[in-house]
Amino acid sequence: MELTEQLIRLLNEYNELGIGEQINHDKFYLYSLITHSTAIEGSTVTEIENQLLFDEGITAKGRPMQEQLMNIDLRNAYEQSHRLAQKHTELTVDGLKALSAIVMKSTGGTYNTLQGSFDASKGDLRLVNVTAGFGGQSYLDYRKVPNRLADFCDNTNRLRAELTDAHSVIDQYLFSFDVHLDLVTIHPWVDGNGRMSRLIMNQIQFEFGLVPVRINKEDKAEYIQALIDSRERQSNEPFRNFMLREHIKNLQSEIDNFKRTQSTNSEAKGGQKMQMVDRKSGQKTREAILEMIVANGKVTSTQMAQTLGINRSAVSKHLKRLQDSGIIKREGPDKGGVWVKC
Repeated sequence: MELTEQLIRLLNEYNELGIGEQINHDKFYLYSLITHSTAIEGSTVTEIENQLLFDEGITAKGRPMQEQLMNIDLRNAYEQSHRLAQKHTELTVDGLKALSAIVMKSTGGTYNTLQGSFDASKGDLRLVNVTAGFGGQSYLDYRKVPNRLADFCDNTNRLRAELTDAHSVIDQYLFSFDVHLDLVTIHPWVDGNGRMSRLIMNQIQFEFGLVPVRINKEDKAEYIQALIDSRERQSNEPFRNFMLREHIKNLQSEIDNFKRTQSTNSEAKGGQKMQMVDRKSGQKTREAILEMIVANGKVTSTQMAQTLGINRSAVSKHLKRLQDSGIIKREGPDKGGVWVKC
């Protein structure tokens, strides 16, 4: 079966199951997009830690503040991007610079060059030439960036208008992949090009009403190689094929997890014991709880339940399992005490 056929089949199943209609699905899916995007750039902040950071303002212990600020900035940029998508706002050079300023607010800096000074935290376009890593090919000459970026906006807006009411979701997805590839190839900024390219790709997908594509941090090497291959071959196909495979893999995983959860809930409602729950799934839940405890020993079982999307009694069972295994312990009274990793 071709990649496009696989994607259509999975999208139909995804929609028929109503996965995207679950409460808080959009919020947590967005958090996942952000976490993986910053992880590709070196962030070590986890999805659970970002949920606590975004929803509760709880910073993750042991994580560099610069990484956490990077995630907050990207969250803010995605929220602005989503508003632009809802209004079908056209891309402009100034608009892209404004989004880049949000992305780079806390991690960008001022660069002084022979050509002048520019500030990455304000979305300024680069005034220096850059290469794709050690020994890599040079990106577009900085003097050509403004005109190329303006052409990029014009071409993207024209094709967006043509595809907005199109019935082919495949054409819409492929177009969004091409936009990502084009923007990162221009490399308008000295830093943050990857985050911006993934952000604009997702913005177009939001606008078309598509399930946004997440590039997993575990697939970073393959992702970068696909970009290199497309650039060297001067063909969009290597990157398009990677993105199709990545989205297919993620959709299949979501569908499988959803079905497993529904099956578990049905068994529980039927009076069967909770021990019927998949042991691997339970282990993942305990790992997520442990991550929250490491990030904040004062986190409550109610907060854990809300973050994980399960009931408080289930959290209590997992906490007892972790205590019985000697992984965590409770210090102090039930109210006012803290969880501690052993």
